[in-house]
Amino acid sequence: MTLTTWIVGSGGLLGRALTTAAGARADWRIVPSPSLDWSDRQGVSETSAALLDSWFGALADDRGGTDGWCLIWAAGAGVIGTSREQFVAELAQFEAVLDLVASAAAEHGVASRGSVFLASSAGGLYGGSATPPYTEQTLPVPLSPYGETKLAMERALDAFHERSGTAVLKGRIANLYGPGQKLSKMQGLISVLAKAQFSPTPASIFVPLDTVRDYIYVDDCAELILDALERLVALGAGSGSGPGAPASTPAPSLNITKILASGEAVTVGALIGHFQSLTRRKPHIMLGSSPTISMQALDLRLRSVVWADLDERELTPLPAGIHATMLDILGSIQRG
Repeated sequence: MTLTTWIVGSGGLLGRALTTAAGARADWRIVPSPSLDWSDRQGVSETSAALLDSWFGALADDRGGTDGWCLIWAAGAGVIGTSREQFVAELAQFEAVLDLVASAAAEHGVASRGSVFLASSAGGLYGGSATPPYTEQTLPVPLSPYGETKLAMERALDAFHERSGTAVLKGRIANLYGPGQKLSKMQGLISVLAKAQFSPTPASIFVPLDTVRDYIYVDDCAELILDALERLVALGAGSGSGPGAPASTPAPSLNITKILASGEAVTVGALIGHFQSLTRRKPHIMLGSSPTISMQALDLRLRSVVWADLDERELTPLPAGIHATMLDILGSIQRG
């Protein structure tokens, strides 16, 4: 069995890592992703519809009917502080593509052979939740339009699952970091701190130094996502094997929510200490305040209790990941 995947957002930090990771797996095949202008809703709809028709049509022509498909949604430009209007547009785009997927999959008879992954946000969803560490069983309480949108996208995916019968996986991702970000779109404290070490402008820190976060290296997160998707597919096929195994009697499609995190609690102060150890000088930072501080939780410890055995793996140590991020940013600056 081969899994063909369309990675929406393949040019972003997570999307690039997923593309690399999937490309290295023998049983995965990547559908070339067209360039999408998200400001052109009609254009996105037409391009997506054409891709889905071609993709699912080819799968339907597979007489053995063993190959599966997977849509990975890693798109989204919004962060905490982005305007509510932009989030409304992002949600509408996601829902529109899901409608196209459901329609095309039903038309070609491949709905039961597919799966959809949504890159959601643990920080956005659990910002106002009680009693960390947070698990998949914790009630989400978003504090910002960003978190509210991520929760709305999860609910849209739930509705898609109910009407289409296609398996879905919602990945509530911790603070993602690593090489691959554009200099013009630094997001996440590690990337901001790393860039500041090579810039005359200091990094502004708007949260207390005892603020706790969970950081996961982007390559580790990508591998974890693909492993979780392989399990989703295997269980849906009634098999405990990966995508290379032959399909057996289909089982009911699954709707899974999983936290994707390192499980390591790190304070902002400790993070700054890592930078100081790596650079052997005082980090280039400035403490301040921001109106968005009320949208930030002080303690975002995370612990996954769903498919927890998948988390039993060696992860990139935080200092090594920070160093790789710094080298990548320095290279981008030098290349201009």
